[in-house]
Amino acid sequence: MSGAPREIERVWVLRAMPAVPPDAERWTIEQGYLPVADAESPQFPEGRLRRVSLRDGGVRCFHTVKRGAGLVREETEREIDEAEFARWWPATEGRRLRKIRHRFAHAGRTWELDEFLDLPLVMLEVELPDERADAPMPAFLAALVEREVTEDARYRNFALATRGVPAPR
Repeated sequence: MSGAPREIERVWVLRAMPAVPPDAERWTIEQGYLPVADAESPQFPEGRLRRVSLRDGGVRCFHTVKRGAGLVREETEREIDEAEFARWWPATEGRRLRKIRHRFAHAGRTWELDEFLDLPLVMLEVELPDERADAPMPAFLAALVEREVTEDARYRNFALATRGVPAPR
């Protein structure tokens, strides 16, 4: 993998939405995927747009490009203002999703529990410092794990936004 920043994360599908720890951060996320850029329009961005609404009323917007699949991927992210978000948001039509993200700490890691608003799906993820890092899952979540989907590209947010929840294998 090149020298680009890396994202290392494990991801699971849960059978149901658990009770959320009372100290968890709560984000409302709208995200959409831009069409793949082509040589004819090199100024057109690629990747994902995300608007995060925080519990305190604050809003942050991001443009992110991810490459690769599985446990380790390249990720480049920059914060953008709401005007830039609004300018490119229409280009994501038909490739969007909404979710409530609950973030909380456990065993030295930040866990993110995603409750999708337009899909019948609950997912859990944890970012890791390296590929071999341990991630002891909170017991209240382990009992709800249906399966790990870290290596299943059908459960990446882009695939969910464009194709919906995959049929079980």
